[in-house]
Amino acid sequence: MNHALVAILLFATTVLAQDREMLRHFDYDQKAPLDVQEIGVEKRGEVTIHDISYASPKGGRVPAYLVVPGGKGRFAAVIWGHWYMPGSEFLNRKEFLDEAVTLAASGVVSLLPDGPVARPGYVRDPDPLGNLQVQQRVQAIVDMRRGADLLLARADVDPKRLAYVGHSYNASTGAFLAGIDKRFKAFVLMAGNLSDEVDLRSKEFQDFRKQVGAEKFDAFFAKDTWIDQGKYVAHAAPATVFTQFATKEDFMTPARVREYFAIISDPKIFKLYEAPHALNAEARRDRVAFLVKELNLKAPDPAAVERVPELVQPAQDNK
Repeated sequence: MNHALVAILLFATTVLAQDREMLRHFDYDQKAPLDVQEIGVEKRGEVTIHDISYASPKGGRVPAYLVVPGGKGRFAAVIWGHWYMPGSEFLNRKEFLDEAVTLAASGVVSLLPDGPVARPGYVRDPDPLGNLQVQQRVQAIVDMRRGADLLLARADVDPKRLAYVGHSYNASTGAFLAGIDKRFKAFVLMAGNLSDEVDLRSKEFQDFRKQVGAEKFDAFFAKDTWIDQGKYVAHAAPATVFTQFATKEDFMTPARVREYFAIISDPKIFKLYEAPHALNAEARRDRVAFLVKELNLKAPDPAAVERVPELVQPAQDNK
């Protein structure tokens, strides 16, 4: 074996070892009981909305809606991650509920969990460079993985047709999932930060570094290099990643989001919308069309898609 090939193999082995070391931060006991508890049921025509909760591997319970079509599977499945926008009445599992009900008619079972921010007892980390926010990020990711366990345990779900849709904070969650959990066939990542490495080069982050002190800032990012979502979404393949970004953003400018997009593995799709952080109806139509294609669905009634209410952008800074 020539020396060049040996060097390549050694490099590949090192990279894989580093990846495993990073991935271990998101390990959990997949054999632990899901402990699904149902609180209530709502019917919308043939669609059933189950108000449930399931056990989080990181403690506590995950409130969620489980949206199930009428008829018999096997159905495709989608996990939806809501945004974390302060001031929005949809900073919770309700953000995508109408969209999930609409897609149920096309044969999609949906899980819409409340993120840690929307659960009773949530405490925001007072330190912008504190470890609590790292713990909450890991919990959000692991709870989504547990949600995949819940969906794939259902006899009416096709395990080869699982997708994830995430907005803002939970777009970043999806970027992590793309490199961690290979059960997902497709991702829609909406208006979310997709690389700390890109963000750290920005003037905003460099100004913040001066504000908090270079020593503290550098120590925080040096200690937790594994929590950079760009290191994971770069390994999303073979899943397809559809990114949806807005033009009316202060931080996530068109130039910056194109840097994010360059990091993502192929196959991938990029689109910008003349919209605020909440995005718009065009983005919803494109998102539905993408899921129809990737999950091999019957296209929903266009009028039903148009009836899904617009997400309101609160009058404050984008989050």
